[in-house]
Amino acid sequence: MIRINLLGVPKSKSKRGPSLASMLPAAGVSVVMKLLLVFAVAATLNFGYWYHLNAEKARLATQLAQAERKNRELSEVKAKYLEREKQMQQYKRRVDVIDELRSSQFGPVTLMSTLGGTVDNTEAVWLSLVKDQGASIDIEGRALSETAVANLITNLQKSGYFKTVEMKETYQDASTKEMQAFVFTITCEKQKS
Repeated sequence: MIRINLLGVPKSKSKRGPSLASMLPAAGVSVVMKLLLVFAVAATLNFGYWYHLNAEKARLATQLAQAERKNRELSEVKAKYLEREKQMQQYKRRVDVIDELRSSQFGPVTLMSTLGGTVDNTEAVWLSLVKDQGASIDIEGRALSETAVANLITNLQKSGYFKTVEMKETYQDASTKEMQAFVFTITCEKQKS
């Protein structure tokens, strides 16, 4: 049998048979070129992705540095704020103490002024003891009549300084022989200011 080589490729002497690249010389170059082209495109895409990640890393590092700087600034502002808040609380406590002292200072003055005016407006009444118990006041005294004691109670109620005025006891003083005298004890509850 006669074989005719129509391809024009010399016959190889290997027993494996002809290779694909040897059979298609133009196609072999094209496959290598395609592989190189695919590798180049993959390398380009990989480099582009790496470049994008690097740019993102740099952007995030810049944002992190800005955030840390802002955090330091805000922590300084917070420290100043907390210091001012502490100073304000101390100032407020001082003002409250001063206001409390002022109200305590004028409380007895107001009480004595009210009692003095009330006793002056009531005839035949003398006070012998005034005890300030905080929310209430105990008053002891003498009067020439029971009516004078009743008038004192009425005048204390009208003063507006007291919430309630109650008679604890009243009795005629037996030690005074030449005239009639009554000893009384009154409890008054202060109005809340």
